[in-house]
Amino acid sequence: MQRVDFNNLRAFIVVARERSFTRAAAQLGVSQSALSHTIRGLEEKLGIRLLTRTTRGVSPTEAGERLLLSVGPHYEGIESELTALNELREKPAGTIRITAHDHAIDTVLWPKLAKLMAEYPDITVELNVNYALTDIVAERYDAGVRNGDQVAKDMIAVRIGPDVRMTVVGAPAYCSNKSLPKTPRDLAAHVCINLRLPTYGGLYAWELTKDGQNLQVQVRGQFIVNTTPQILTAALAGFGLAFLPEDVVATHIEAGRLVRMLDDWCPSFPGYHLYYPSRRQVSPAFALLVNALRY
Repeated sequence: MQRVDFNNLRAFIVVARERSFTRAAAQLGVSQSALSHTIRGLEEKLGIRLLTRTTRGVSPTEAGERLLLSVGPHYEGIESELTALNELREKPAGTIRITAHDHAIDTVLWPKLAKLMAEYPDITVELNVNYALTDIVAERYDAGVRNGDQVAKDMIAVRIGPDVRMTVVGAPAYCSNKSLPKTPRDLAAHVCINLRLPTYGGLYAWELTKDGQNLQVQVRGQFIVNTTPQILTAALAGFGLAFLPEDVVATHIEAGRLVRMLDDWCPSFPGYHLYYPSRRQVSPAFALLVNALRY
């Protein structure tokens, strides 16, 4: 087999990942015709078709998918090392992509990142609000933020926040003329606001615990959302009971806008952790971010 030009392999990887010659050409800084010619030349050298071309776009063939999975990670490692070397001779700079859900962003990430970005204007931080248990390697994030008990064992995890305690609350408008729940079983008689989790495709079961009893309670209600702020809005409007982080509702409880209940059943979860692949080459910018977030 003839020797393959590594630049041609890189071109194939970008096209296969983008599923588009147009987007890949823009990313590589070449014309679509030149890129198409490069891919055809690579296929001729290898003696096998790597991409299926249609009017809608392109997709890897079985051989192309195998090549992408085997070669792609090596190119990522090379690019990561070159980026790290470049940053060693310059001041900390670059874009850091993090996936987290809104509560972690509002309470832990933003207060510390605001200071970091003000001090290092060449560091760009991109936050993606996502409740799914995202594969940060496949989705090409630099890091993710989740509760400590949700981090995969093959990741490096750095604690960035205190334990998060949950609480069941309802507005006085909803609670008036109703018997408040004394046990989780009583929730069956109440209208509750549900959270849908994308990872499992179902509704979140309220996790309640007391004296060694760990219950997952499926609640019912007419309002279902996929983010925490909308649950709080609905609860304040009296549309039902809500299960929310205590720090989100504390001021509303103190002001009398929400009533706390089932307090002895409400658990605390391990605090938020920043996690990233153990094989990741840490850049100066990323190292600064980790230190800024460390709890």
